Amino acid sequence: MTAPSPRAILEYGLSSGNTGLVQLLGLCPLLAVSNNAVNALGLGLATLLALTLTNAAVATIRRLTRRDVRIPAFILVIAAVVTSIELGLRAFLPELHAVLGLFIPLIVTNCALMGRAEAFASRHDPARAALDGFAVGLGFLWVILLIGTVREAVGEGSLFAGAGRLLGLPGLELSVPGYPGFLIAVLPTGAFLVLATLVAMRQGWRLRAGRTVA
Repeated sequence: MTAPSPRAILEYGLSSGNTGLVQLLGLCPLLAVSNNAVNALGLGLATLLALTLTNAAVATIRRLTRRDVRIPAFILVIAAVVTSIELGLRAFLPELHAVLGLFIPLIVTNCALMGRAEAFASRHDPARAALDGFAVGLGFLWVILLIGTVREAVGEGSLFAGAGRLLGLPGLELSVPGYPGFLIAVLPTGAFLVLATLVAMRQGWRLRAGRTVA
């Protein structure tokens, strides 16, 4: 089997195989945690790190794991990585950990992790597997961050509110004084509307690009 090029791996994770816009995986955290940009950034980075480390670990042990026990072994690796990330957040960013709460350990159930471990990491070398995990995680990150940014800007008239307290980055905080707010944007309905708009825009762009090529 021919190994994919780094460019093909990045293109798949960021665009053609994007977990949020194309495969629609991990929708629970994608919709629930994207009520503002800081929460979206925190969960997106945690997921990116989990995917990268999980893929690298699975690729490293792939030749040592018998076929009949590989799925339990992959689950054990994923759980260990996510637990380590959760403990790291609790130790170094306790307020962000408190805000994200259950959604950090729920990364274990994100289908993208097991899917990439089985479909890619178990069949390629650790370097390519780590790049694939990074690309898929970065694809998830930009989607959840975009949704969180749109929802916070439209719903509250601010960007990265609470970044100083949660991330220790006060310079990121922006706000529009006197903005009345648009409640539906920060409610669960707003998450579905923003995601649906992004999916529709992507599909429209693909159709126009196809007609242009033809």
